[in-house]
Amino acid sequence: MSARQVTLAEVARQAGVSLATASRVLNGSTRQVSGDLSERVLRTAEELGYVPNASAQALARNSSSLVGLVVHDITDPYFSCIAAGVTRVAEEAGLVVVLGTTGRRPEREAELLSTLRAHRARAVVLAGSRTTDRAAQARLAAEIDAFTEQGGRVACVSQAKLGTDTVVPGNRAGGRALARALAGLGHKKFAVLGGPSELVVARDRLAGFKAGLADAGVAPPVVVNGAFTRDGGYEAALELLASKSRATCVFAVTDVMAMGAMAALRERGVRVPEDMSIAGFDDIPTLRDTVPALSTVRLPLEEMGEIAAGLVLDGGRDEARTVRVAGEVVLRASTAHN
Repeated sequence: MSARQVTLAEVARQAGVSLATASRVLNGSTRQVSGDLSERVLRTAEELGYVPNASAQALARNSSSLVGLVVHDITDPYFSCIAAGVTRVAEEAGLVVVLGTTGRRPEREAELLSTLRAHRARAVVLAGSRTTDRAAQARLAAEIDAFTEQGGRVACVSQAKLGTDTVVPGNRAGGRALARALAGLGHKKFAVLGGPSELVVARDRLAGFKAGLADAGVAPPVVVNGAFTRDGGYEAALELLASKSRATCVFAVTDVMAMGAMAALRERGVRVPEDMSIAGFDDIPTLRDTVPALSTVRLPLEEMGEIAAGLVLDGGRDEARTVRVAGEVVLRASTAHN
């Protein structure tokens, strides 16, 4: 049988103060209580074993010790690396991170932000691509306004489209640099496993890659769209093979898709890189176990999470800040000279 929980009213009665005074002391209200009274209430609470109510504390302070983190898919190493960076900074500040996942449904972001606002979260980091769904983005922007009017702060790891502090990965520039590097290996025929067309990150990486090929005087690639998952890359690669494409090099717009594509090629007897080269984007940690080692564009994922958390926890500014993070092309064994 569990022990009975001591109430705030009992602490107030034992300390000889009003309930309001006890609440101000123990729930961290901004309204001041004299030193003697405060000390008496705190001593009584300790003697009785009183445990403050987190919701009451949040109401009194108009904020809590919670930091929300909203990602599209926590099983994707891209997001788990960003989450590690956010968590590290928040915990060093004595705060608790609450995780929400959208399942890549744009409307879910606004729902989760609304829930975090109800719990008076101090700050929220939204990690994940913006979408071309204007109605969903408008609902999210309205929810961000409501959250910030309540005193909270929001930062994004995505494209700077919501008027918040934003960490912007170098998606377009990274795709362009990768295309130039691969064309420099002698490849003339390319294919792209392009991801969902409604995600801005997929569009940006594809647009950058096309621009890089144009820079090198190479024809535009064949594009096959698929889900932003391992299975999406697998299915897109099978579709590419079925089309009898003569591409000698394939760019998958995420490493996770590239890993699925490599599995499909291996099953169909297509050797990487002897028969077909392949490259990805992000440089997720699980690539260390991929054979052959995957060429990619490296993003400092944990650092991006740390930067985003730092932006929302530094006290804030009136104007939105944008931090741009460049990608670095890394050529490995999965791409060979043609």
